[in-house]
Parts: sequence; C-alpha cells; structure tokens
Amino acid sequence: MRIAFMGTPDFAVSALDALHRVGHEIAAVYTQPPRPANRGRLTPSPVQLRAEALGLQVRTPERLKGEAEQAEFAALNLDCAVVAAYGLILPQPILDAPRLGCLNIHASLLPRWRGAAPVQRAILAGDKETGVTIMQMERGLDTGPMLSEARISIGRETAGELTQNLAELGAQLLLETLERMPAATPQPEEGVTYAHKIDKAEARIDWAASAEEIDRLVRAMQPSPGAWFESGGQRVKLIAALPAPQNGDPGHYLGDALVAAGSGSLSLVTVQPEGRPRMPAADWLRGRRLQPGEPL
Repeated sequence: MRIAFMGTPDFAVSALDALHRVGHEIAAVYTQPPRPANRGRLTPSPVQLRAEALGLQVRTPERLKGEAEQAEFAALNLDCAVVAAYGLILPQPILDAPRLGCLNIHASLLPRWRGAAPVQRAILAGDKETGVTIMQMERGLDTGPMLSEARISIGRETAGELTQNLAELGAQLLLETLERMPAATPQPEEGVTYAHKIDKAEARIDWAASAEEIDRLVRAMQPSPGAWFESGGQRVKLIAALPAPQNGDPGHYLGDALVAAGSGSLSLVTVQPEGRPRMPAADWLRGRRLQPGEPL
C-alpha cells in the first residue's frame, strides 16, 4: 500500500520499522517538529530520527488545519495513513483524504482507556491485562470503529517497559490488519474509560495509600515523570520498590530499607535524590542515618 506514517515518540518507531521492512510504500512521514531538549537544544523526535535514517521524506508541520497543509497531504494520493501517538488532532479533510482512511494504533483495549495516557492509567488502575487496538479514526477522541485487537498481560512492568512491549505487539498487529483489512466493528457502548494526561502532581507518593497502590504508582511513573517523596528537605524520586507485608505508621522507616504504607510497606530498591544520580536505596538510607520508627 501507499501509506503516510504519522507518529512522534519511541512507541511509534516499531510500527514505522515494520511498514518499511515488509515493503509498504511510505510516501511521507509526519511527526512533531523538533522540540527543546538537552539543555534547550532543538531535538528531532524519535520518529524523525528513524525516518531520516531510513531515507524517508519527513514533514513536521506545526498544525494540519491550513488549506495548504491539507492539499499537500491529499496530493500524496494515499491508500491509507497510519497514526501512532502523533500528537496533533487530524481535521476531517485529513481523515478523509486516504482511500481507506486513517488507521490508529492505540495502546489499550478500546473502549477502555481512550485518551492520552492509556498505559499509565492501566497500571495505576491495577488492570491485569491491556493490549493494542487498530481503529478507524474519526473526529471523536479514540471513538472510531475497531478493525483488530491483541491482548497482553500486565505483570510488574514499568510504563516504559509495557509501552515498548505494546509497541512491538502493535507493529505486528498493524501488518496483519493491513494484509487482510477486516471489516470495522463499532466500539461497545459499555466500558468506556478515559486515560487523562498524567499530571506531575499525581506523581507525589502518599504514604497513607496501600503498598500495592504505591507500587503501581512507582511503576506507572517510570520513566517519566517519576514518583517522588520528600525527605530531609529534598525531593527524592523512587525509581523501583517492592511491596512488603510489614506494617507501621505510614511514611515511617521500619529498617532494612522498608517504609510503612497505609497497609503493608514498601521495600525501597532504587532512588534518585534531587540533583544526584540514581543509587541503591540502601546506600541513600545509610547516608540519611534514619532509625526504625523515624519518619522518612
């Protein structure tokens, strides 16, 4: 097929690679413009870097609402567009331009977790499984009819690890879907949930929550923005931890790298104090000289 690929983060790279590997004609790659990073330097998106390495034409419009951008897209004479975490709303003329429309790779089992942060929300909610849905895009937020889905269990992965697993699963599902182009089916009306964008304030650890809830928070906030707490007047990111059965006053140190939660406790494994590199939690606690029974 003659395809335009539209994506921006690492999640989308696996699908771009898959399309290129099996020989689909990628007429153009659309991605977000370079953004400030690395101490303010403009940095191309992961998709742009990969597309350029593959020798593909890259377009980085700030928006797609203008007639010129829409005419340029329509002139590609596409069979379809594949969209994976692109980050721009597609106006109706863009959705209508390809012969088979625009297909979206969404990292959840729709209609659960429509929206911006489906992987993090699935982990936070304690879901036992998630997956990828290939859907036909329409004007609504992830409301379009579904062409295919694939499921995966959620273990103790971080959001970053689960996202990569879903990216690989989605790339394979995309190829299978394009090959057979099944009939689309409407999404169920029941079971709709919304994966709202993660607010940095959500990353602060509340030690009154259960150990299981805090454990899910830590994993959901990795690699970004990172779950954190305050100790000794500084912010400390909790990179990795394990739930444990010991109980105590929430937020108090129990010894042996254990901190009490509302029920159970957390065994701190890896932390990152403000302005310092990651380190074993035991080393940081040794420097804090906390005694069992003291607040963290």
